[in-house]
Amino acid sequence: MKGQEWYQADSVAEEYDAKRFSKGGRLIDRREKRAVLEALGPVEGERVLEIACGTGRFTVMLAERGADIVGLDISDAMLAQGREKARSAGLASTVEFMRGDAARLPFPDDHFDAVFAMRFFHLADTPAKFLAEMARVSKDVVFFDTFRGASFRTLYNWALPMGSRLYSREEVERLIDGAGLSLRQDDHDFVFPYGFYREVPNSVADPFWALDQAIGGNAVGEKLSSVSYWTTEV
Repeated sequence: MKGQEWYQADSVAEEYDAKRFSKGGRLIDRREKRAVLEALGPVEGERVLEIACGTGRFTVMLAERGADIVGLDISDAMLAQGREKARSAGLASTVEFMRGDAARLPFPDDHFDAVFAMRFFHLADTPAKFLAEMARVSKDVVFFDTFRGASFRTLYNWALPMGSRLYSREEVERLIDGAGLSLRQDDHDFVFPYGFYREVPNSVADPFWALDQAIGGNAVGEKLSSVSYWTTEV
């Protein structure tokens, strides 16, 4: 995995949400949470696994909606942030956070109704292995996102502390097919990349988002989108 040492640092975990999801980053947070909810559908009573759960943004959100959810991550510091979120939400006894390796998930086949990962595959050196494990432990939905190579993402990718793996549609389709999954739906978002939105005030992000939607709302714009969401099924 790219950037493991950076990602697992206590200082990174403590500042992660504040740096990425304040100011215009609030828009990113809303869009990502909407993507997860639309992909998974109603989750009350469903058994869900989140891979690379980080600070628990999605884990706690789904627990609030009644999911029986496990959040798995490689970073103890990130997991500590997730547990604090769950405690603050009164969900400490209903959410399980555990440290683990996404390439060797400690669960039997078909153990979860849905498995998902957000902000993960851009760090994956062996994405096929991770997706195959997600497919193995799910009996229905597998959802994940990727960053697109043919997008503005390339303009600041070099500046990131751990870099990013960028994917073409053809590469993702090969990964999905290799994991024995079927593509149910794909959606594409953010012509202007995350880095732009994080640097502008929230009041500026919303007008730019309207322009972003106008550009991305056609076949050409879709190809320029920096993020893709993939909803697949076993």
